[in-house]
Amino acid sequence: MEVLIKPVVTEKMTGMAEKANRYGFVVNRKANKLQVKAAVEKMYGVSVESVNTMVIPGKKRTRNTKSKFIVGRTSAYKKAIVTLSKGNAIDFFSNI
Repeated sequence: MEVLIKPVVTEKMTGMAEKANRYGFVVNRKANKLQVKAAVEKMYGVSVESVNTMVIPGKKRTRNTKSKFIVGRTSAYKKAIVTLSKGNAIDFFSNI
């Protein structure tokens, strides 16, 4: 099972990374906090202080077509906010 799916790179998460040394990741729905901590430490070579997880529910979406309205939902996902110890940082843009 792959634990980390992708990092969350938004304005809010970038601000949290600069101020509080916290980073966001979209993770597998079945992963727990210990698995997320181990995956981040292994992939980025940093020491993790704490992990907070949350399940983001899917949102309702409506599309207007010629014949009728089509109603659907986006899929739900799990997000993890990882706090790193002092002196550690993750650079998502080093490969670019």
